[in-house]
Amino acid sequence: MQFKPCVSRSACTEDGTHCRACGRAHEEIIRTRILINSVSAFTAEMGYENTEEFFNYFVNKLGKKLKHIQEDVT
Repeated sequence: MQFKPCVSRSACTEDGTHCRACGRAHEEIIRTRILINSVSAFTAEMGYENTEEFFNYFVNKLGKKLKHIQEDVT
């Protein structure tokens, strides 16, 4: 499955089970928002001044973690 974000927050629809603009399930959209809110809150709570460096670290760690999960499944 490919990730396809909506072009803008206002384009995302909330009726039915899937967004008519991007096609993603509303559950996926909600869970993605929860993740983003959680990471944002953590970053603000830590008071990081170098947020870009933290986010790059975070993305790299996520990639490695996902690779291990995928290897365990196969």
